[in-house]
Amino acid sequence: MSLPPSSSAAALPPRSGAGALQSFVLGWAAGAALTLLVRALGGALLSGPCEGYTLLALLPPLLLGPGGLGFTATQWRSPRRAALGLGLVTASLVPALFVGVQDIGRLRGNGCAGGYIVFTGQSAAEAQQAVRQQKSVSTLSLVSGSTQNLTGRLGGYRTQEYPEPFFLSARSSAPGVRVTLPRTRVRAGETFPVRVQAVPGTGANTYTVAITARGTQGEREVTATGNLDITVRRATP
Repeated sequence: MSLPPSSSAAALPPRSGAGALQSFVLGWAAGAALTLLVRALGGALLSGPCEGYTLLALLPPLLLGPGGLGFTATQWRSPRRAALGLGLVTASLVPALFVGVQDIGRLRGNGCAGGYIVFTGQSAAEAQQAVRQQKSVSTLSLVSGSTQNLTGRLGGYRTQEYPEPFFLSARSSAPGVRVTLPRTRVRAGETFPVRVQAVPGTGANTYTVAITARGTQGEREVTATGNLDITVRRATP
């Protein structure tokens, strides 16, 4: 004769761990599919090389992250539904945010964030070897009648996307501060020498010089600009 099941065994709740795991995987898969769908639709609708792609890269994680957290908070009494929301949150990080960060990095490399010119106080040969370790300068102090040699570097663009040279030009806010560019053609990422001179007799004041690099990518013109504030002091007798 068989014994009836004990009351303690009958009171045990069914094991829901496997169901919660399945819901988590389902939520992650749904989030990943939504990421791919948004990227595909956005890529088909956007025609320009830059406009709208930053928003497209950030839209999936912004939708999945807060949406998944809100869904989890409202369904916390149901383990399976809460796990589904956690799967959406995980998908907002991987692959949505991970892929979005890579897309934004490619946009910056393509020049969509704009180019820039930075200056250092070392020679061009030294700057080429240690350009990433050298701090840039934005101000310069000169005595009237003196000259300072600097090194500029064109950044924000990659030679793979911008193989054509950029043309350099310089301007000063006052004729007493002169900027000379021994080289007027550079490529993306290259360094170039810059010579700044305070003409004798220039009044003590702060002046601004700007160097602009202009290039093309197909039919689109791209530019990069760097500014320097030059403080001129009178020469002591």
